[in-house]
Amino acid sequence: MLQLLSVNYDDRIPNWRTQSEVLSYHVLVLVTDGKVKYTINGQEIIAERGDFLYIPQSTLRSGDTIPGFPHQKYTVLIMTEPGSKLGIPFLDRGEFIRFRLSNLHYLQRRFIKLFEEMRGGRSFRSYIGLGLTQELIGLLARELEKPEVTPAKMFYAQLVKQYLLDHYREHVEIEQLGKLIHRSPNYTTALFKEVFGQAPIRYMHQLRLHEACRLLLHSDMTVADIAQYLGYYDPSYFFRMFKKHVGLSPSEFISSGRTEDLPQLFP
Repeated sequence: MLQLLSVNYDDRIPNWRTQSEVLSYHVLVLVTDGKVKYTINGQEIIAERGDFLYIPQSTLRSGDTIPGFPHQKYTVLIMTEPGSKLGIPFLDRGEFIRFRLSNLHYLQRRFIKLFEEMRGGRSFRSYIGLGLTQELIGLLARELEKPEVTPAKMFYAQLVKQYLLDHYREHVEIEQLGKLIHRSPNYTTALFKEVFGQAPIRYMHQLRLHEACRLLLHSDMTVADIAQYLGYYDPSYFFRMFKKHVGLSPSEFISSGRTEDLPQLFP
């Protein structure tokens, strides 16, 4: 049986430190920015943005800030019955894990959702929090099952990703991305999905819609202006895309004013 104890968010806390102790619970850690140092059973570990750590019960653990590298991270504390098997390999093995996530953004949003749920005083939060924790653990276990990506594949996938980050407001076709890495369109799509868990054009739309959310809340641009700015020259198409993937219309999104309460984009 799984029990959720607490969910914490450390946001660049000056001189953050946790004392050396033998844990009586399991800890899930997601580092979302900066670097943080842990000492696990006497071994020094430096965790960076995108790293997931599983620190099992009975581990001798301490943690410390790295000067000049303020960090942000989520920590989830859980308990399991001694000797119980949950069918989750990394929990059942009970060994320390440090793993670089390929789909950081999506998993970060799930940590945020769990944190927000447990922070408030909403009814039934313990039940909902436990369900979100189980979902999160399942997603992490699935990530850990993925075969290791070769350095060459990671290099080409990163080239495509950076191109999309630089040009997501422009008209981009998969043929262009294939030419960028001198590979076929089908190979390029498969490669990107293997590394980042989604097709490159889908990722491009994700970038556009996240920017649309920011602009809707923090600018005076109209919906039509935002659509054109982001490369959607048909405002009705932008409206449909936004409604489909965010779950709200642009006007409903503006009225909500709270990104943490929204459904995850591109689940």
